[in-house]
Amino acid sequence: MLISVAGVFLFVYSQNMIGVFDSGYGGLTVFKPLAEHFPKYDFIYFGDNARAPYGSRSQEDIYKYTLEAVDWLFRQKCELIILACNTASSQALRKIQQDPPAGGLPAKWPDKKVLGVLIPVAQAVAKLNGTVGILATQATVKSGAYLREIHKLVKHSMFDKFDIIQAAAPLLVPLIESGKIDNPETKDAVHEYLKEFKKDGVKNIILGCTHYPFIKHLIQAEMPETKIFDSPSIIPASLKSYLARHPEIEKCLSRNGIRRYATTGDPKKFSKFAKDFLKIEIVPEKVKL
Repeated sequence: MLISVAGVFLFVYSQNMIGVFDSGYGGLTVFKPLAEHFPKYDFIYFGDNARAPYGSRSQEDIYKYTLEAVDWLFRQKCELIILACNTASSQALRKIQQDPPAGGLPAKWPDKKVLGVLIPVAQAVAKLNGTVGILATQATVKSGAYLREIHKLVKHSMFDKFDIIQAAAPLLVPLIESGKIDNPETKDAVHEYLKEFKKDGVKNIILGCTHYPFIKHLIQAEMPETKIFDSPSIIPASLKSYLARHPEIEKCLSRNGIRRYATTGDPKKFSKFAKDFLKIEIVPEKVKL
């Protein structure tokens, strides 16, 4: 396989990697800080760009696509997979983690683990006071996953301190996937989606999609006094804590500094996007599921 180590591309056999999956480019915002915080560990990033975005798809399709991606990553010798996609985390993670006949993977991959990005962000927000706005895809909003997880994390008597507003933003992922980060069309969409947050005095915003950190500066400019919570700023510490609690997994992970990238879409477009917006030089593999 072609991988990059310290900017040099080599053919290397690797095993026991950490997999990071997203419907497209969004998970790169999580992958980059993870790779920086864990420089010795081997990582593979997989983006299902050919079928992005997931946010407007049915729960059945989201589960099917996520299951296929997770199975592919395990066949690439991943020991642990992070669903760096809020839509996949909210619509597919619990079912994937369950035993058959529920449809999950434990019987096929009994010693492997799949984690999501939603709960760590919910844990950070559950400690807050004030109005919380959740900006997410249609599927994540419809799932009510953030509301459910926040309810679990706070005592019922304390939940009155939260006024939580959800807003679905279906145009943002397609715009970001098209590379229109600072495009007037994107700025107009952000302005429109934040109107309700402004009206209701939202003080804290959850970016409920890993694509949205690409336009975090636009959101902050619209609501400069608001605190923003996103997966890239939270997941590295969450993974560190998880590995400390699960030494049986941590000790199995290979440490060759390998960075491998794969996409179901166009590798050239993938490479250009990563270079233009995250300053990452990569050579992605083309994958067909």
